[in-house]
Amino acid sequence: MNFKLKTMMAASLVAGLTLAGTTNIAEAAISGSTSSNAVINFEPSTDPTSPIDPTDPTNPVSPIDPTNPGGQPNPGTNGPLSIDFASSLDFGTQKITSSDKVYTAAAQAFNDRDLGPNYVQVTDNRGSETGWALKVQQDGQFITEDGQELTGAEITFNNGVVSTGSVSAKPTHKASFTLIPDGDAERIMEAAEGQGAGTYILAFGNDASAAGSIELSVPGSTTKYAKDYSTKLTWTLEDTPSSIEP
Repeated sequence: MNFKLKTMMAASLVAGLTLAGTTNIAEAAISGSTSSNAVINFEPSTDPTSPIDPTDPTNPVSPIDPTNPGGQPNPGTNGPLSIDFASSLDFGTQKITSSDKVYTAAAQAFNDRDLGPNYVQVTDNRGSETGWALKVQQDGQFITEDGQELTGAEITFNNGVVSTGSVSAKPTHKASFTLIPDGDAERIMEAAEGQGAGTYILAFGNDASAAGSIELSVPGSTTKYAKDYSTKLTWTLEDTPSSIEP
């Protein structure tokens, strides 16, 4: 077999293979097709939500309560609409004085990160975006175990900022407010309809300003006993929002 004949046979073989491939492609292009489904359903979650970092809401944290033995925070409420955590405030040990004074709450301490801002955390896992409102109230004046009041003392929250890892629209909030002992509850954060799905933090300050963002003002004229004084703050979450002024 001469070279020319070998070349012609090889060319014929390649052409045949190419034609066969083209035929298979044409057959695949006109094959029948069908479809299948993929589904998922969500339901409201009643599981508790753990505290998260007030400056990085994608990270879980372990906060310390300076007012409880062992530092264990009071438990949050169960979902689907829940208050997960609220900082307790420690204004330290101060010298008795006859001058008007403003004391600042210590920054929030954690077991697993440096000091950060005091904060309150709310979660809405209802799956409806129907809105909610967060309120806080001071249950009476600072008082000793023997009933002596710290007359005229007022707590003021400053530098409030909302953060979240959710893509739902952020709620409105009050950047600053003062509590009146036994007064009306302050409405401090609110999600209107179409807002507030997921977990939200209202932090008072950031890491740098944490130790100066919550103040306790005490008149110099107030009698101060060399004793411990305390009060309670009640945080309430409602599912019926109404407008607030930030």
